[in-house]
Amino acid sequence: MLVLGIETSCDETSAAVVRDGREILSNVVASQIALHQPYGGVVPELASRHHLEVIDTIVAESLNEAGVRLDDIEGVAATCGPGLASSLLIGLTAGKAIALARGLPFIGINHLEAHLVSPWLSARREFEPNVSLIVSGGHTILVHARAVSDHTVLGQTLDDAAGEAFDKVAKLLGLGYPGGPEIEKCARDGNPAAIPFPRGKLNDPDHDFSFSGIKTAVLYWLRKQPNPSILHPPSSILNDLCASFQQAVVEVLVGKTIAAARACRVRAVTVSGGVACNGALREQLAVACQRHRIELFVADRKLCTDNAAMIAGIAFHKLRAGLRSPMDLDAQPNLRL
Repeated sequence: MLVLGIETSCDETSAAVVRDGREILSNVVASQIALHQPYGGVVPELASRHHLEVIDTIVAESLNEAGVRLDDIEGVAATCGPGLASSLLIGLTAGKAIALARGLPFIGINHLEAHLVSPWLSARREFEPNVSLIVSGGHTILVHARAVSDHTVLGQTLDDAAGEAFDKVAKLLGLGYPGGPEIEKCARDGNPAAIPFPRGKLNDPDHDFSFSGIKTAVLYWLRKQPNPSILHPPSSILNDLCASFQQAVVEVLVGKTIAAARACRVRAVTVSGGVACNGALREQLAVACQRHRIELFVADRKLCTDNAAMIAGIAFHKLRAGLRSPMDLDAQPNLRL
């Protein structure tokens, strides 16, 4: 089955064609980073306008790259939530319109649930029971995934998501947007043990996260510095600060994920979401999984950030099971996993 997927939950416009839920024939993504950089974050109105301007072109490009026509498509899927309401509406409306015009089955997809299949798309492996870490700018969630569409949320952030903490700390430091890659860049030349930032909830028995404390700790550390100019890049102190902050966040993510995997007695861990692009997280999680004899599957970097391939990937399983969404399905900005 050839499924056309559409994703516009935030600031990336994406369309993809996936065959049988495993083979990615195309995955076209139009980023809006340059559009939002002057504001230090996503401006919803600008995001939705840009989606509207490029959605037709992106869908056409995805079909062209896949070497197929709309006549070949057998199902259509679009993200219905969570995300920015005005952005979600663009992709959702486009998907429903294509399905209605072509008489094709349509299904709305939970963006977070789609993340659960992205590591398996990357590995081109059949889904197997795992503990999945979804870590991005908007979410930090641990999930016990027993099968496709059969999962239980084990824990999630009680305040800031990990990616949100990266962005906020980067803003405090005067670094660019998005903050994650900027902090990682500085951290490469820094000492991760230079500043003992707190590891929120690392040793707590539950599977929840908290990253507001480390953000506050960075703020207090900055206030104590007599000369703020010591952080102007290039600066070894800035590098040490970024490395120490990043290490604290990574240790929590790795520690809580391994603890959840052991508690659920699974032999596989998967990771997805924008923060999964972070090299330190990938490396340290790989080491920890190897130590505990757990197989690790991390989504390819192009499937970590918002993309339509994961939307089409999970849609295949739902459409094959006979699931459909009504044509009056509305955007659900606060949709939960």
